[in-house]
Amino acid sequence: MKWVTRARPKVDRVACPWLIRRFVDPAAEFLYVPADQVMAVAEREGATPFDVSGVELGHHGPACSFDAIIEKYGLTDPALLRLALIVRGADTAAKDLAPESRGLEAIADGFRLHYQDDQQQLAAELPVYDALYAYCQQQLKAG
Repeated sequence: MKWVTRARPKVDRVACPWLIRRFVDPAAEFLYVPADQVMAVAEREGATPFDVSGVELGHHGPACSFDAIIEKYGLTDPALLRLALIVRGADTAAKDLAPESRGLEAIADGFRLHYQDDQQQLAAELPVYDALYAYCQQQLKAG
């Protein structure tokens, strides 16, 4: 299945592909395009748009696109829900939602600055979310 979002990813536009590949569609393909072309590309490619205004898998109220995907696909893993707090804090104005949120935002900004190619950035940054997920699993066991 194809998914499409805006180019030059920040937090949600890397966190969501991680979530989708890990829990929804392991063979997912992600397209990064200029913001004004997302809906046209979605229609032409039969892709699901995410993290753009006015779509089901976008920001709604205080929730970010990561939250929308969790809700749509009924994901209930407690570690994943803990990770969602970190992502939401990093991707929205609620920077102190989780203690790790500001750090994730800084890491995401660093990847964005380091990589000019969105696909290379995605490939390099996905392990950050594997590590955060493992961290959340450990936090739940310890706590």
